[in-house]
Amino acid sequence: MNPDILRDRFSPVLESLRWLFVALPLAGMVPALTPVTGAVAAAAFLSSLPLLWLPAWPPWVLPVSLTVLAASSGTLWVLQPHGLTSVVPFTTVFYAARFLTARAGLGVAVSVIAMLVVLYVRDETNIHSALLNVTMVGVVMLLGLNRRSRAERMEQTELALARARTAAEEHALAAALAERARIARDLHDVLAHSLSGLALNLQGARLMLLRDGANPEVLAQIERAQRLASDGLTEARRAVAALREDPVPLERAIADLLTGYRLDSGAAAELTVQGSPRPVGAAPATTVLRTVQEALSNTRKHAPGASVHVALSFSEDGIEVTVTDHQGRAPAPADTAGYGLRGMAERADLLGGRLSTGPGEDGWRVRLALPA
Repeated sequence: MNPDILRDRFSPVLESLRWLFVALPLAGMVPALTPVTGAVAAAAFLSSLPLLWLPAWPPWVLPVSLTVLAASSGTLWVLQPHGLTSVVPFTTVFYAARFLTARAGLGVAVSVIAMLVVLYVRDETNIHSALLNVTMVGVVMLLGLNRRSRAERMEQTELALARARTAAEEHALAAALAERARIARDLHDVLAHSLSGLALNLQGARLMLLRDGANPEVLAQIERAQRLASDGLTEARRAVAALREDPVPLERAIADLLTGYRLDSGAAAELTVQGSPRPVGAAPATTVLRTVQEALSNTRKHAPGASVHVALSFSEDGIEVTVTDHQGRAPAPADTAGYGLRGMAERADLLGGRLSTGPGEDGWRVRLALPA
């Protein structure tokens, strides 16, 4: 395994081991502590505790604790220059260089060097030891800076890898969307057009067979083929919409239903749109489409061959659709509404709308009004 990965995985353990460079020298001073040095050692120990929970939070905790640790450990070094006390200031310099700003880390290092100057002035160390200690401060500071730089490089590498993964995912998504758009274009330009032409040709063939008094079984097969072509055309358009992830406009969906009605019955079917068309939610759009579909189904059943007119109106108050078939005569009032229209009325009620049905001047009319 990569040593850097191992080091990062066991980083909390390593930080705790580094903290021992502070705790153990302080613990070794306990037998020789006086009231003054005991208070200073206690301050050093307490100020070192945030090193166990790096990065310390809130942000001001670590700079304050390292400043106090540097001052208290440097004071202990001056008061008791012999022993392991000197390890604590060097450890403090390492942490300051690694976790604090450059100015703050340099300030901690300068304070430790000041303690070394005091020791030299008091003749506690000779010039060689003083220079060695100053060099050690510089080396420890460089080690801390190197550790900090490596951590920053690792973070930048991880960030770059994350950005690269994101870019690769976005590129793959764009490629997939482009491929889906190509398939959708092929479906629309080839399959949908072919099915539309096939349905029209079958309609023409059916009319010619009717004119020539063809066998009813042949007519039934032609009509069945025509319905299959019409259904295939509808499914092809749905597939194109799904591939493009672009919902079909309500007026276009109604026009498709009327196209199927024209191909199936050979009767005229017209759509008029009033107002400015706008996107409609899934539930209202489904209710409108199912209502138009049910009205057309009833026309096929009760008035075969009747022409149909659908009026779709967009207003600030909502959406209104009216389906009227023209039978050429006034229809008889229905005793009860069928289950299909009854279900549509219940669906309209759930959306706060209203469905009304009844005879018109020369046919049957279904009207649905939904609020905005």
